[in-house]
Amino acid sequence: MADEADRKKPFSGFRNPLIYTSVLTVVALIYVGVTLLSRRQETRDLEEQAKAKQRQTQLQQDRQTVESLGGDRFDILSFYVLPGHIHRGDETHLCYGVSNAKSVQIDPPVGDLWPSSNRCLGIFPKKDSTYTLTTQDKTGNRKTATATVVVR
Repeated sequence: MADEADRKKPFSGFRNPLIYTSVLTVVALIYVGVTLLSRRQETRDLEEQAKAKQRQTQLQQDRQTVESLGGDRFDILSFYVLPGHIHRGDETHLCYGVSNAKSVQIDPPVGDLWPSSNRCLGIFPKKDSTYTLTTQDKTGNRKTATATVVVR
C-alpha cells in the first residue's frame, strides 16, 4: 500500500530537472538570438555610415578635381616650357592645359594638338623662341598665353 501512495503523489516540476533545464535553455537561446540580431543590425548601421562618409569624401574629392581642371569655365590652366633654358640641340618640354576648350593652337607649330587638361610635347628649338597658345571654346571665345625658351 505504501507503494501505491507514493505513486499517486502529483508529479512536481522541481523533481524533474528536464523541465527547468529546458526552460533555461530556451531563455538562453532567445538571449543569444536577440544579441546576435542586434549586433548584426549595429554592424549594418556602421557599414552604412562608413559608406555614406566614403561617398561624401569621394564627392568632395571629385569636386576638387573638377575645379582644379577648370570646372565649367573656359580657361587656360597652364602653359610653360620646362626647362626654360637649354643648350642648342637639347630637348625641352612645352606643356599646356586647358579646360572646356574646343580647339588648341600653338604658334610656331609644334605638332598635333588637341584640348587636354595636361599635355607636354618634346621640342628641340634652335634659337630663343616664344610660343603662343591660342585656345577657343564652343562659342568662339579665345584666350592666349605665351611661354619662352632660352637657347644658349
